[in-house]
Amino acid sequence: MNNTYQNRLTAVRQQFDNWQIDALLITSPANRRWLSGFTGSNAMLLLTPDQALIATDSRYYERAQMEAPLFSLVKHERTRQHDRQFFQTVSARRIGIEQKHVTLEQAARWRSLRTGITWRPLAQTVEPLRAIKSAAEIDLMRRAAAITDQAMALFPQIARPGLTEKQLAWELEKAMMAAGADGVAFATSVASGPNSALPHHTTSTQPLQTGDIIIVDMGARLDGYHSDMTRTFYLGSEPPPRFWELYRLVQQAQQTVLQHTRPGMTLLQVDALARDLIHGAGHKEHFGHGLGHGVGLEIHEDPFLSPRAPEKAALAAGMNITIEPGIYIPGWGGIRLEDFAWLTADGWQLLSHAPYQPVIG
Repeated sequence: MNNTYQNRLTAVRQQFDNWQIDALLITSPANRRWLSGFTGSNAMLLLTPDQALIATDSRYYERAQMEAPLFSLVKHERTRQHDRQFFQTVSARRIGIEQKHVTLEQAARWRSLRTGITWRPLAQTVEPLRAIKSAAEIDLMRRAAAITDQAMALFPQIARPGLTEKQLAWELEKAMMAAGADGVAFATSVASGPNSALPHHTTSTQPLQTGDIIIVDMGARLDGYHSDMTRTFYLGSEPPPRFWELYRLVQQAQQTVLQHTRPGMTLLQVDALARDLIHGAGHKEHFGHGLGHGVGLEIHEDPFLSPRAPEKAALAAGMNITIEPGIYIPGWGGIRLEDFAWLTADGWQLLSHAPYQPVIG
């Protein structure tokens, strides 16, 4: 495992000239864990061409030395004096910081130290490197996905009129924990009836009724890595024709992406595979969110499939992304189907496998 972290440190150091820095400060939890292995809640990493330091408080001295053996421990109790001593440990004069993860208060405090350091905000640091997943990372997410599959398969057995969305979400979360999850990837979403027209509905005390469309969005967390999956159900034995029309359209959009994506395609091109189908069927106003996102140490991470993606940003083999087209019609309901998959040289390899059996009779 130390070889993995050493290779990651080497890859980051190779970017120093491009970033015009002498050292890199990492404060975001996901980037910190990816680079060092440290899982505690408080630490800063400071990386130079020949040093790797981890600064943390007394709660984590022992853990930092166990989990991040490639890093030298600096005891840091979050005071101005400790900040000054930490940054004076290295001779760097241009330190890169993660502009998406540093607060105004933090930046002001570091500048006030007057250490002669120039702080260089960087839009991205290790995120592009994290986007390419290793076999070990994919194995963890495959196992997290299998836990999610197992819990999702229970939904048709437990869903019935009168149960609330919150009760159903709790049953699904208990099932994931019983199957070995460390926790949930995010708060499980159960959106029933008109609530299913809300792409990011907050699970409520709304009771299920016969004839409801139900969107279930859930995921498991395992050793820091996440899974993410959505299925849509109909509570009743005979869904109306409109349900089947939209369900099959969303399924066709998802399958088109899974069948035709290859490394090198831009994020815009992949998003358009699904979006053009849905728009062409007359639902341009009913699909407003992005087609998918990366999954890993964070539930939402690079890359993001969206009509707002950078023009030249492209997919590469090794990326792990959700594919989740949807249609949402206010007052009627919505349909979303989401799987996540690993992109290989030959196309997508599915990690989630819960069945598509929408009817709960």
